[in-house]
Amino acid sequence: MTNRIERLKAALFAQPRVISLERALLYTASHRQTEGEPVILRRAKATAYILDHVAITIRDEELIAGNRTLAPRAGIMSPEMDPYWLLKELDHFASRPQDRFEMSEENKRIYREELYPYWAGRSMKDFIQGQMTDEVKEAVATQIFSINQTDKGQGHIIIDYPRLLQLGLGALTAELKERLHAEPDNPFFAAVLLLLQASRRHIQRYAELAQQQADACTDPRRAWELSTLAAHSRHLMDLPPEDFWQACQLFWYLNTILQYESNASSLSLGRFDQYMLPFYQASLARGEDPAFLRELLASLWVKCNDVVLLRSSSSARYFAGFPTGYTALLGGLTETGRSAVNPLSFLCLDAYQDVQLPQPNLGVRVNEFIDRAFLRKTAETVRLGTGIPQIFNDEVVVPAFLNRGVSLEDARDYAVVGCVELSIPGRTYGLHDIAMFNLLKVMEIVLQENAHNADIGFAALLEQIRAKIRHYVRLMVEGSNICDIGHRDWAPVPLLSSFILDCLDQGRDITDGGARYNFSGVQGIGIANLGDSLHGLRGLVFEQHRLSFPELMQVLKDNFATPQGQAVRARLINRFEKYGNDVDAVDDISAALLRCYCKEVEQYRNPRGGQFTPGSYTVSAHVPLGAVVGATPDGRLAGEQLADGGLSPMVGQDSQGPTAVLKSVSKLDNYLLSNGTLLNVKFTPATLAGDGGLNKLADFLRAFTKLKLQHVQFNVVNAETLQRAQENPREYAGLVVRVAGYSAFFVELSKEIQDDIIRRTAHQL
Repeated sequence: MTNRIERLKAALFAQPRVISLERALLYTASHRQTEGEPVILRRAKATAYILDHVAITIRDEELIAGNRTLAPRAGIMSPEMDPYWLLKELDHFASRPQDRFEMSEENKRIYREELYPYWAGRSMKDFIQGQMTDEVKEAVATQIFSINQTDKGQGHIIIDYPRLLQLGLGALTAELKERLHAEPDNPFFAAVLLLLQASRRHIQRYAELAQQQADACTDPRRAWELSTLAAHSRHLMDLPPEDFWQACQLFWYLNTILQYESNASSLSLGRFDQYMLPFYQASLARGEDPAFLRELLASLWVKCNDVVLLRSSSSARYFAGFPTGYTALLGGLTETGRSAVNPLSFLCLDAYQDVQLPQPNLGVRVNEFIDRAFLRKTAETVRLGTGIPQIFNDEVVVPAFLNRGVSLEDARDYAVVGCVELSIPGRTYGLHDIAMFNLLKVMEIVLQENAHNADIGFAALLEQIRAKIRHYVRLMVEGSNICDIGHRDWAPVPLLSSFILDCLDQGRDITDGGARYNFSGVQGIGIANLGDSLHGLRGLVFEQHRLSFPELMQVLKDNFATPQGQAVRARLINRFEKYGNDVDAVDDISAALLRCYCKEVEQYRNPRGGQFTPGSYTVSAHVPLGAVVGATPDGRLAGEQLADGGLSPMVGQDSQGPTAVLKSVSKLDNYLLSNGTLLNVKFTPATLAGDGGLNKLADFLRAFTKLKLQHVQFNVVNAETLQRAQENPREYAGLVVRVAGYSAFFVELSKEIQDDIIRRTAHQL
């Protein structure tokens, strides 16, 4: 790591996180002036007003210009989406358990007296809540499922970066002028043109600022850097980039601009090593210093950590640790099905090794063609212990997309948004994470409904669980589709849409079905606990006859608190096999019920004409989702967390080693989980030490590929280190760990999430 990168990193974390009202005030000021105009034009004009008036800065030593806020890592509000939770939490941002922010008393006053009164009654949240049926509201109240994204703009998407970089903003603006001339009454085209022009003006502001700073700078080297930034920015207002520095700069400018448009998570980076390779090669051909190009890339990786999201306290429990979702995948396949690994793939990992921050959330695509050198580079980076990169398996993901009607060429081009959500870059609006479905809560309700039925059989219980899954999936879909319509009618994103294929040809926003592929992604949570519970129930009650079913239900109601209950709990934990140990009897239950969930989900369509797609990952929701489920027949106490990840075993229950975990997960129908899955594996640092450790991890990844799992990610850390960090957070401020489909600073996590990570089984190879 160069001195510049070290200082850029330090500057990001030098001051406490604050909340900025600037975007909210500018957005509101514009919105007051556009009453009666089409929503899409009002949104575009508000974003353009922000781009023209927001304060900008180029911080010391930055090689890449563009900052969403003056203060690093500041949170920004979007009261147009949901003003209510913001009002409720104004006085608690600095003291809440997770994702804290400072907020000045003056800004609190402005929010209470100016912003909230304007947006109350006219936000997207008002519309969505007003449309929800009583049946859906009652179902949500059971906490079997949640409807997400009712309080934020739409992200979880990858734009067509190749189109941006190959054409440039000038050519794209000219194209929109032609389209609007042909269809002058199309408000979508008018909105896109307005925002492309505003984006160019925004970049011009940076060009002028960089030149002003260069003229005033007394350090010749820094003056040259600033003058170069100014020249690059002037070039990028009209023309496509010609080298790696310009490509990185345009890439980041548009990222910050899109954040102003929607203030959403997971405007992800796609296949960075593929679309950036021509510009990297152009810089090398010009004789540019490879060491400088590495520093440039490292500085871009640092920038990815400048954007953090302001979430409600409830949402922060589900998405703890600021997972912004700057996710990029490396390697993978070419359009013709060969290995896509290239020199930039290696450099991306090298630059990350220099930075070692939670963002970007890098991943590596593996397949049967991956070369050993890149596999070792991947293992070497994993061994650092930050949880990055995560691993995706082309041998599973490509067929999963083919099963959803995606073309072969597009399927081979897949990438990831957010944590592990699968998407086709520049072609897909997937509405990922629109809902989470608590499968263990379904089981609990079925068991409670039969609590006094001494004649119930195991097969009958299973059938009732399947029926209940079908019932609540229908209601989850109904609620998700109402939220989908809310985004269409209240929060279109025309600039973002212009970089998604088919939107311009159709003249429609992504929220209105303009994308080539239109999915709605919903997650099935709790499959490990569900399999463990039903296996224990079957054995204890229906095979060994140690308790009647009503007697077991009383033990669960008492939360195992009686002497008999404690003995029953010990037997359930210790005498019955658990998912994650390659035992068919329990794994097959998990596989059958997960398949039931998936097949039910995929039957439904969304308002954009697309298909609902199932996934299984928790982010950090396994803690709050467990909090609403009582004691269960796997020996789990009431309120205790669920298994982490999505497909991971329950903490402490995977006793037969990491390969057994892989084999259990391989029995699930991974091809159906086209919205993404998540498997956490934890290794001790000693097991990966030296060349031998790297080779063992590389071989483990080969096994993962052959067993046809979709995803795996790693923590490489000792529990003792984490416990010391928990006790002395100041001494471990830079410790990065894997939480779910993302990494975060360990000391910024709530104690309940920290404890979960500490308790995860640490394997050896």
